[in-house]
Amino acid sequence: MTQLYSIPSWRPFVDALAEGLLARTAADPLALSDYVILLPTRRACRSLREAFLRQTGGKAMLLPRMRPIGEVDEEELVLTAPGDESGALADLVDLPPAISTTERVLRLTELVKALRNAQAKADPALDEIGPDQALLLAKELARLLDQVQTEGLTLDNLESLVPEEYADHWAQTVVFLNILRSEWPAYLAASGEIDPAERRSRLMRAQAQAWRDAPPAHPVIVAGSTGSIPATAELIVTVSQLPNGAVVLPGLDRVLAEEDWPAVRRDPTHPQFGLALLLEKLGADRDAVSEWTGPEDTPAQRAARTRLIAEALRPAETTDRWRSLDRIDPAAFDGVEWLAAPSPAAEAELAAQCLREVLEVPGKTAALVTPDRMLARRVAAQLDRWGVRIDDSAGRPLSQTEAGRFFRLTAEAVAARLSPVALLALLKHPMAALGGRPKDMRRAVRNLEIACLRGPKPSGGAEGLRRAIEARRTDPHGPAAEILDDAARLTDAIDAALSPLTDLLTAGRAPFDQVLTAHIRAAENLAAREDRPGADSVWRDDDGEALADFIHDLIPHGGLLGPVGSGDYVALIDALMQGKTVRPRHGAHPRLAILGPLEARLQHADRFVLAGLNEGIWPPEPGDDPWMSRAMRRDFGLPAHERRIGLAAHDFAQACGAPEVVLLRAEKSGGQQTVPARWLERLATLTERLGLEDRLPKNNSRSALRLSWQKDLDRRDRLPVLARPAPTPPADARPTRLSATRIELLMRDPYSIYAQYVLRLDVLDPLEADLGAADKGTIIHRALDAFTKAYPDTLPDDAEARLLAFGEEAFGAQVLANPAVKAFWWPRYIRIAHWFLAQEGARRARLAASHTEIKGSLKIPTARGAFTLSAEADRIDLFRTGGYAILDYKTGFVPSKKSVADLTAPQLPLEAAILKAGGFPGVAPGPVVELSYWKLSGGDPPGSIQTDGKLDADALAEAVAEKLTALVQAYELETTPYPAVPRAELAPRFNDYAHLARIKEWSLGTAGGEESA
Repeated sequence: MTQLYSIPSWRPFVDALAEGLLARTAADPLALSDYVILLPTRRACRSLREAFLRQTGGKAMLLPRMRPIGEVDEEELVLTAPGDESGALADLVDLPPAISTTERVLRLTELVKALRNAQAKADPALDEIGPDQALLLAKELARLLDQVQTEGLTLDNLESLVPEEYADHWAQTVVFLNILRSEWPAYLAASGEIDPAERRSRLMRAQAQAWRDAPPAHPVIVAGSTGSIPATAELIVTVSQLPNGAVVLPGLDRVLAEEDWPAVRRDPTHPQFGLALLLEKLGADRDAVSEWTGPEDTPAQRAARTRLIAEALRPAETTDRWRSLDRIDPAAFDGVEWLAAPSPAAEAELAAQCLREVLEVPGKTAALVTPDRMLARRVAAQLDRWGVRIDDSAGRPLSQTEAGRFFRLTAEAVAARLSPVALLALLKHPMAALGGRPKDMRRAVRNLEIACLRGPKPSGGAEGLRRAIEARRTDPHGPAAEILDDAARLTDAIDAALSPLTDLLTAGRAPFDQVLTAHIRAAENLAAREDRPGADSVWRDDDGEALADFIHDLIPHGGLLGPVGSGDYVALIDALMQGKTVRPRHGAHPRLAILGPLEARLQHADRFVLAGLNEGIWPPEPGDDPWMSRAMRRDFGLPAHERRIGLAAHDFAQACGAPEVVLLRAEKSGGQQTVPARWLERLATLTERLGLEDRLPKNNSRSALRLSWQKDLDRRDRLPVLARPAPTPPADARPTRLSATRIELLMRDPYSIYAQYVLRLDVLDPLEADLGAADKGTIIHRALDAFTKAYPDTLPDDAEARLLAFGEEAFGAQVLANPAVKAFWWPRYIRIAHWFLAQEGARRARLAASHTEIKGSLKIPTARGAFTLSAEADRIDLFRTGGYAILDYKTGFVPSKKSVADLTAPQLPLEAAILKAGGFPGVAPGPVVELSYWKLSGGDPPGSIQTDGKLDADALAEAVAEKLTALVQAYELETTPYPAVPRAELAPRFNDYAHLARIKEWSLGTAGGEESA
C-alpha cells in the first residue's frame, strides 16, 4: 500500500515533519538515525535539523540522514545497488563526470563566437559578436540545454517544430541550436564528460532503479517536494512503493470538491497543479493521502483561512461556484493584515515595521517573504535604524560584495587607463592599502585627488598622472609642494602595483587566462598592508572565499576565451560574475529572517510578511524564451512558462498558512500605477462577495495607521530653530587681501569669504570635468588679450584671420577636437570675433593706448596695518581726449546698470578706484569716464556693450573707495561676524558654500528663504 501523507499549510512543515518522525520512533529513539529524509533544498535540511532541536528542547540525539533530493550519494548507491542484472550499477560504472559549469559556459561561448563571426564574414550586413555578448548568449543556450535534459527530451526534431510559414525565421534560430545538437555532444564525448542536468537525472533514475530492484531495509521519506522535475517525480513514485517508503506532500488541498479537481490539472497557474500531476503519476487520488501527524481537529480559524485561500485561488473555469458559496467564517481574516503602501520605499518601511514589531514579544519570530531582492535590501536597511541586522538568505551578488567590487574595480581602473573616476573608486575602496597603513593610504589618495584628479581629465595612464602633477608645480594657484610630492610617490606605487595587468593590456590583446593571472597579482599588490600580504586581504571572509572559488573555477578554462582587450576583459568578468551569489553562513538574527518564496515553503515563523505582491514581481512575469515561442515550447515538450506562476501560487498559499500574515504591496512604482497580484485580486473579489469589504486595504485603516506610525518615526514634535551661521574668527585669522570680485562676495555672502579664506576650504573641481562656461570665458579672454597685445595700435588687414588664429591657439588642438566644442563653441567664437572687430575698427581711432589683462592693487590703511585690494582688469583704454574706460568682457551674466550704480556689483568701480590711485603698473592715474561691460555670447546678436552714459564713473570710484574702507575696517574687528547671506535679495547667483552654511535649514519658512539658497 502506498504511503502518502500531507502536512496542511497551516502547520509549520518542518516542525510537523519532525514531530511525526519523533512520534514514529518514540519506542526506539535510536531508530530515527536509520531514516533517510529527502528534502527539496539544503536549506530545508538545515531547517529540519533546527526543528528537531525545537521539538526536543535542544536535547542531544541521533538525527536521520537528511539530504537534498537531487544529490544522490554515489558511493552509497554503488555499495547498495544489486548486481549488474539491475542495470543501475552498470549505468553508474559507466557514468562520466559532470562538466563544470564554468567550462561549459566558456566552451559554448567559444562556439557561439566562432559561429557568429563566420556568419559576419559571409554576410557584410552582420556584425561580429563581442566576447561578453557571446558569453550571455552561451548562458541562454546552457539554460535551454538544462531544461531539455531535465525534461528528458532531445533536440533531434528541431527543424519540423514550426509551420512552414515560419521556416525561414526558425532556420536562423536552428543554426544556433545546432551547437547543442551536434557540436556540443561531440565536445562532451571528446572530453569524457556529460552535462550536470543529465548526470543528476541519470543518478536519480539509477537510485530509483536500485531501490526498485533491492528495496532498502531502512525507512526512506521524500518530504516537501512537488515533483516538478521528471527524474524527481520518478524517484518519488519509487519511494512511495517501497515497503518502508513514504511521501509527505506540502499543503495538499482538501477544500476543493472532487468534481473541481480535473480543472486543477488543466490550469498550470493553479497552486495545486504540480501536486495534481504528481498524484496522477503516483496513481492515487486525494483520498489516498493521509495526514502526516494523524487525524486531528483543525482549529476553526485555521480551517476558515485555508478555505478562504483555496476558494480564492480555485481554477478560473470553476469560479462560477462563488455564486453558490455559503458563508466563510470571518475568523479567516484573524491574524491577517492587508496593507497597501504608496511606493516601494514606503513598502520597505512598512515591512520593516511589521518585522520590528515582533521583537517586542519575547520568543516571537517573523520573516519577510519576497522574490524582490531590491525590496529585501531596502527592508534590511530600514531595520538598521533600530540596530537590527538581518541578512537576505538569497545572498548578495558576488559583484556587489566588498571583495567582488575590489576585484572588478582593479580591472576597470586599468581598462580606463587610470581615469580619475575609475582610479578613485579603486583607491578609496577599503581594501586598497598598497603595502602601507590604511590611514596613510587615505591621506595619500586625498593628496593625489587634489593634485591632479580634479578638473580636466589627465592624459591616460601613470605617465599622464605624472605629467599632470608636474604641471601643477608651475601653477601659482596649485597645491603645496608636499602634497604634490606625496601624489607623485603614490602614483609610482600605483604604477608598480598594477604593472602586471597594465603591461599586458596596454600591449594590445592577450590570452584571457594570462590577463586573469595578472589581474590577481595586481589586486593582491593593491590590497597588501604593512601587517599582512594582499592575499590575506582579498581572499578572506565569506565574500573573499566566494571570489576565490569563482576564480579557481575560471582559471583552468580561461584559455577557451582566447585573446581579449581591456574593454572585453572587464565586460567578460562582469558577465561571468552574473548569477554568482554569496550566502551568509549563519543567520544574522535569531528571530527574524528574509526568505525567498521557495525557501519559505518549508520554514516556520509566527509572522510572515508577504511583500512585493504585484504582477511582474510575485507572481513573476511568465517570461520570454529567446529560442522558442510558447506554442513551440508546448509542442517540443517543455513546460509552459505559466508553470512558474503555479509554483509561485503554491508558495503564496503555503505562506498564507502562518499564524500571522501580512499581505503587502506598493500601489505605485517608478511613478506608474502597479497591478496587484492576481491572488490579491481574487481575494478582494471573493471578500466583497462574502460581504467582508471592511477587511480590504481600501476600507480598513490599518495601512493608514502603520504609515502614520512610520511618519511619526521621522517627525519631531518641534522643528529646532536654527540660527543663521555668523562666525567671528579672531582678528589674525581674517583675510588681509581680497580681489575685487571677492569684495562683492563679502558684501553678498560674508560666510563664503570665511569658509574660503579663514577655514581655507577651497572648492574642488568636478572629476573629469567637461569644459564649462567659465572655461569658455577664460579661453575667449585669452584670445582677445593676445590679439590686442599683438596689435595695440592699428588692426592688421587680415584681422579676422589673425583673431581666429589666436582663438585656435587659446582653445588648443585637444579642446577643438572635442565634438561639442567644435559644434557649439567654435562657431560662436567666430561670430564673436566678427562682432569684436567691427567694434574695434571704430573704437581704435579714439584710443591713445589700450592695456589688457592688467593686474593692480590698492592699499587701504587699517588699525592692523594695511588691507590689499587686488584686481585684474580685462581692459583699460585711454582716450585721446583724456580719461579712461574700464572694460570687462562677459561671456555669461552681466550685472545690471542699477547694481553697478548702487555698488552691489562693485567690480568695475573698484577697478576704477585702483586706477585713480595709480595702482595699475604702467598706467598713469587719471579720471575714469567710462565703465562698460562687453557681453560676448556668440548668439544673436553675437555681442553687446552695456554702458551707463548718465553714470559719473569718477565719482562712483571715490564712493566705492569710501565704502570699501568702512567695510574693511568693520571686518577688522573680532566682534564683526561673517553671516551667511545677510540679505536674501543680494544672495550670490552661485554659492559654493551653501551646503556648508546649511542655508536651506535655517532659512526654511523665512521670507525669501528659498531665494537665499
